[in-house]
Amino acid sequence: MKPMPKTILRKINVFLLSVILACTMLPVHADAAYEIPGICQVQTDTGAAGTVKTMDYSYDRNTYFSLRDIAMLLSSTGKPFSLEVTKNTVALTPGSAYTPAGGENTPWENSENPDIALRRNEFKVSGETVYYYTLITALPSGSYDCFMMAADLAMILDVNITAPNPGFLQIDTQTPFRVSPSDLENAGYFYGVNGVLAGDATTGEIYYQYQSDTPYPIASTSKLMTCLLAMDAVSSGQIALEQQVTVSDAAIALSASSDGVIPLEAGQQLTVQELLVGALLPSSNECALSLAETIAGSEDAFVQMMNQKAAELGLSQAVFYNCNGLPVYTGDAIPSKRQNRMSAQDMFRLVSYLLKVYPQITDITSMKSAALPSLDLEVKNTNPILHNLPEATGLKTGTTNKSGACLVTSLTADDGTTTHDLAVIVLGTEDSIERGRVSALLARYALQTFCDSAPEAGSPETGTVPANIPTHAEAAVDRILRTARDHG
Repeated sequence: MKPMPKTILRKINVFLLSVILACTMLPVHADAAYEIPGICQVQTDTGAAGTVKTMDYSYDRNTYFSLRDIAMLLSSTGKPFSLEVTKNTVALTPGSAYTPAGGENTPWENSENPDIALRRNEFKVSGETVYYYTLITALPSGSYDCFMMAADLAMILDVNITAPNPGFLQIDTQTPFRVSPSDLENAGYFYGVNGVLAGDATTGEIYYQYQSDTPYPIASTSKLMTCLLAMDAVSSGQIALEQQVTVSDAAIALSASSDGVIPLEAGQQLTVQELLVGALLPSSNECALSLAETIAGSEDAFVQMMNQKAAELGLSQAVFYNCNGLPVYTGDAIPSKRQNRMSAQDMFRLVSYLLKVYPQITDITSMKSAALPSLDLEVKNTNPILHNLPEATGLKTGTTNKSGACLVTSLTADDGTTTHDLAVIVLGTEDSIERGRVSALLARYALQTFCDSAPEAGSPETGTVPANIPTHAEAAVDRILRTARDHG
């Protein structure tokens, strides 16, 4: 589904330990149509200090910081980084010496709003592509500077950044990046989010949750249930991964609509495996529909299976109207617009079940791109976390105007004995920018919590197993093989 903007009040961006990233603005505005240039004083734990230029995007205190200014300040610390910036590309290399471009750590030469678009510029860290939203502007020297959220830079460099006072940042280069969701919640960080949850899907332990028991529209994350039923059908022998499926007229019509993702033509065939890849990576609505029709004969019959499976798994807040998460209108004289709904807790249960019974799903969802040979087409994964966290293995994005931007993230974590699946559920953020940032922060928190609570080598594993998780031999063997594979 295509991301759509949602007109709501932008929440104040809050970062580590419930502090507000408030910086001195030059000039000060109550609000703005685009960027507000400003400055902030930054000090490191080594004593290096200086002025860092800032841009507030659209609203006061929605602050992005000059990477060149910070690179200059960190050049004499244990966390230096080199920086190459062009009109729309950024290359950042931690541990490398920074080459000044001129004008670092000085205020803006003028106070005019630069009117630069916030976008996902091409960004590489140590040569690897990452997904962050940044602002790039030309400097008087002819070079370019990149402006980035402090939280994003802190995650890249693995440093601790706090804002002890308005207009002041403290960078502790010797303290690893840490997240405290409870402090962020107290500061109002999650006010613009429908619901979130982070936990260990292997043991069922929940690390943090916010409004997690209330159902909300879930958009294309609905396809996780669709793919679960498809894998059930493969497991039972009803269908086969290599089976050819001829796309229906309904799938072709959906493909040609504004909600179409993959172009389809009459008579074309795809394998079940390709349909799974299409549904999970680029979030193809037509691939999800083709799976539903292949398994149940019609989408209506398949939706009944979805709701029945939800009941079997104890997903008490879940209701499905279709197989892909698009809005569904009733046939009434005054039609109702309905959307699949689920709580963050129910989504966590669904993910726990899916990863336990069919861990091989992450063989698909961990791919950044994949080929669909039947269509001679390459598709890309819509999940940004795969590019930013090596532990990420999936799972699914989703966006509609009503649901907001949703993301279900899975991660692997190793306690020295077994490999665990961690899950982060984020429902209803304002846009894909916030969806990625909230998910990244909670994913880091889940990983740090797992590491902090991992048992010592040789001690028994603790935790409660989620309800409705099968423990039959096939699932156990899959888990053992997966753990062995991850250990090389």
